[in-house]
Amino acid sequence: MILVTAAQMQAMDQKTINEFGIPGLVLMENAARGALEMLVDHFDPIEEFRVGILAGRGNNGGDGFVIGRYLMEMGVSVSFILLSRRDRVAGDARINMELVEKLLPEHPESEFIEVPDADAFEGYRERILDHDLFVDAIFGTGLNSDVRGFFRDVIMAVNLSGQPVFSVDIPSGINSDTGQVCGVAIEADATATFAFAKAGHILYPGNIHTGDLEIIDIGIPGHIARGEAPHIFLPEAEDIASVLPPRAFNSHKGTFGHLMILAGSPGKTGAAALSANAAMRCGAGLVTLGVPSGLMPVLEPMIVEPMALGLPQTDAGTLSVKGLDAILDTLRDKQALALGPGLGTEPGTRELVRELLAKSEVPLVIDADGLNCLADDPSILNTAKSPVILTPHPGEMARLAGISPAEVQADRMTVGLSFAEKHEVILVLKGAQTLVCCPDGEVFICPTGNPGMASGGMGDTLTGIIAGLLAQGLSPDTAALAGTFIHGLCGDILAEETPMGFLASDIVAVIPTALAELAR
Repeated sequence: MILVTAAQMQAMDQKTINEFGIPGLVLMENAARGALEMLVDHFDPIEEFRVGILAGRGNNGGDGFVIGRYLMEMGVSVSFILLSRRDRVAGDARINMELVEKLLPEHPESEFIEVPDADAFEGYRERILDHDLFVDAIFGTGLNSDVRGFFRDVIMAVNLSGQPVFSVDIPSGINSDTGQVCGVAIEADATATFAFAKAGHILYPGNIHTGDLEIIDIGIPGHIARGEAPHIFLPEAEDIASVLPPRAFNSHKGTFGHLMILAGSPGKTGAAALSANAAMRCGAGLVTLGVPSGLMPVLEPMIVEPMALGLPQTDAGTLSVKGLDAILDTLRDKQALALGPGLGTEPGTRELVRELLAKSEVPLVIDADGLNCLADDPSILNTAKSPVILTPHPGEMARLAGISPAEVQADRMTVGLSFAEKHEVILVLKGAQTLVCCPDGEVFICPTGNPGMASGGMGDTLTGIIAGLLAQGLSPDTAALAGTFIHGLCGDILAEETPMGFLASDIVAVIPTALAELAR
């Protein structure tokens, strides 16, 4: 599914009006009629509701006027609550406001209330809140600053009223590009959006405020939409199924690649084992797990199918740069390299990670301590010889970007994309709605996964899945996208039995089930 930004949607509207010749009034009419159909479906029988249309002075308010006009014609009691002075409404919104005013004498059960300021709102508060259903047509997608003044009071009062809310285009107060709440935002039960879903509908916390979402076709020509070069996508199961490597009848283990993983340190052997086992489970033909030699007796019982390779270690028991030549020699017949889970950050280990980044001939997946080994100088990523996939959680992303975790979470998409573009890497920013950010500016929002996956080791399994797919010949961006989707799907399969309490090792066990579900 394509998602668009507010600027892209505005450009599409203007090109449709100015270049294709469809008037703005027609687009507004199409939008409102489609939204009306959704409204009637969700709140049936609509005739039993007293509906309050909360209208701003812009085009979002104009959509609300059209919806209310049709509701009046259906015999519904409608209050048009204009949150502005009447003389400040302009353009197509004003035309539709005046149409409503012409029709009101024929519908004595409906009314028009002008609420230009806080004093007026306080005077009308009880009357405004005395409705069974609110249509939120206050701001629309153009909002990019905090909601202030009496608008904030109106939104808070509506949220506290306990009455259902239907939002037009996007819940008022939600930033349509980031999903962030601009101070305060409408908590909608359902939202009708126009032409395309916006990123803010899908990204948390916008998704919580949006409720049920439906996309309304308003007549924007396809060539105009394509011309805006959408770069935000919500992948679907069919997209992922179509890229998984086919299995020919005469396949053998060499057909599906050989992955090398460098991981593990004292106290963190589980991370190494989880990554290796996940890579095998997702279909890699062969996996070699390179670990500090002193850990071999501990790790070998934890892995059955992957092969183990003991390598030189530092005095702290972590992988040492002294093993570089042996690793590079081992990589000669491999298709991918993953490093980081439980790796440690000793100076000799840091040096090893940096040398491998510069010298590896195969694509790399770097996670966990592998990322921490690069955090003090991420510019080294630009020297990589082969494609690089990074899989940071917000804390690791903050260290890489030199900002706080709160800043990362405030605008995950911008942070992830800017880093991916700057350092020419594929960046998988983990968390609720994991993002796959590509250096060409495209970003994919993962729709799978759930809070039950918030436990240790989940990131290690993700590294193994992505690297396993990479070894099977998927391109780095496709491996990152498919691996992220499959990882979340495994969690969703487990959540069907219990909302929490499942482990990273349980994810590994259900990878084949997830792959079978995609195949179907």
